[in-house]
Amino acid sequence: MEPLIALVAVTLALLAAGAAGVRRFRPWPVALRGGLAAMFTLTGMAHFFGLRAELVAMVPPSLPNPGLLVTLTGLLELAGAAGLLIRRTAPWAAGCLTALLILMFPANVYAAAEGLSTGPLEALIPRTLLQVVFLSATVAVVIPSVRGRATESPSAAHSLAAPGAALPPAPHPRSR
Repeated sequence: MEPLIALVAVTLALLAAGAAGVRRFRPWPVALRGGLAAMFTLTGMAHFFGLRAELVAMVPPSLPNPGLLVTLTGLLELAGAAGLLIRRTAPWAAGCLTALLILMFPANVYAAAEGLSTGPLEALIPRTLLQVVFLSATVAVVIPSVRGRATESPSAAHSLAAPGAALPPAPHPRSR
């Protein structure tokens, strides 16, 4: 539930900042990227602190070296979170995180089937619904770039990670 709270809370906070006049956060894709970055930072850190033992236990026994797999997926989530903060890498990061969510879903099925968690949101149907929300969010970041539409203003789209970053200069017309 914490990842969903992080996604929604940060996305709404950034949208509110945009509505309050912070132009960088006005476009919804930028706010969503920030929410996803917060969520994947939270979940990526859980691979190393707090929930590591539970995550290792979720790895299906048919896969080798569960500890290494949890470490690798945690690093990938953290790298994806960082990639979401940069406009040029955000669609790629979101696409890779989409694939990662799909690849890791069997661990959720295994955990639910084996009763490894006891919370009401840990059953397969709630886990699946949460996964659909997370996948929808990552795909929503990918779609505008695939369509080739400019969905963000140039000043807002440059980067979340570098608020003072300048845009590259416009190309000069050729002299004859």
